[in-house]
Amino acid sequence: MPLFIPEDYTAKLAPETMEQAITYLKEIFPDMLARRLRLRRVTAPLFVLSGTGINDDLNGVERAVSFPIRDLGDRRAEVVHSLAKWKRMKLGTYKIAPGYGLYTDMNAIRADEELDNIHSLYVDQWDWERTMRPEERNLNFLKAIVETIYEAMKAVEEEVYELYPHITPILPERITFLQAEELLQEFPALTPKEREQAAARKYGALFLIGIGGELSDGQRHDGRAPDYDDWSTPTEGGYKGLNGDIIVWNPVLESAFELSSMGIRVDAEALERQLAICGCPERREMEFHRLLLEGRLPLSIGGGIGQSRLCMFYLRCAHIGEVQVSIWPERMIAECAAHGIYLK
Repeated sequence: MPLFIPEDYTAKLAPETMEQAITYLKEIFPDMLARRLRLRRVTAPLFVLSGTGINDDLNGVERAVSFPIRDLGDRRAEVVHSLAKWKRMKLGTYKIAPGYGLYTDMNAIRADEELDNIHSLYVDQWDWERTMRPEERNLNFLKAIVETIYEAMKAVEEEVYELYPHITPILPERITFLQAEELLQEFPALTPKEREQAAARKYGALFLIGIGGELSDGQRHDGRAPDYDDWSTPTEGGYKGLNGDIIVWNPVLESAFELSSMGIRVDAEALERQLAICGCPERREMEFHRLLLEGRLPLSIGGGIGQSRLCMFYLRCAHIGEVQVSIWPERMIAECAAHGIYLK
């Protein structure tokens, strides 16, 4: 999206107070999440070896930042995009029982991002993953986990209000569940992003289900790689997909605002199906994919929650550069400064 400057914008907190608030949020939110989902913290890699299939492809077109390793004969490593597959492997390594899981502070570089109010070269998120049972691979279980996460989001919003009473809570009491296909039928003349905009404005907070699979108009709502989220398994009502995004209405930016992408992960059947749909069956030979197809990885559900995105939302910031340090175009820095928005 192009740079958006809110009319008469004023930061809610002074710079020093903003730093304190960010530190506080990054302490209490993961603790709240871990307690409610029964997660334990683990350390995470900044990079993985290329060619193993462990790194995520996101929409399938982003290039990973990579470099040669001298002591490995110049074998290449690449900075992670996210840790969906790595986390699932760790669940198996640590033999974490169903109903329990792990989370980590994930830091990444996404060099192909189009820089704007909410997109940065630097990505920081809480990546989490939880072991599940076969009978839990259904929409009801997915929705229950989403509601638990949303309750944590609301609880932290109340904490922010207690500290800074001029930042009043805006999240609705309940999160609304919508299928991507339902959204298409309701707003057939709109683009996917315009449909999200309309739904976020209407509901305040929604979980959009089934992102990645082809809809009735022959298009996808948004891209998803074929080998982590399950976006193809049939569900009740004739829909497909066991994944989705948590999206809220951001009154500062006057737009839909994605806070989390998550889902039930592919089992062997869904992986085979999605690799075929995406025309990349050769990935079956990669390390992660072989482990999954051989039944050596646990079933899981997981996702990522943007740390800077969440801080930006809670503190009513107009630009992600107000809560994180990154690199910005000089023109963007100057335009933001002219309107009282100072990027780190």
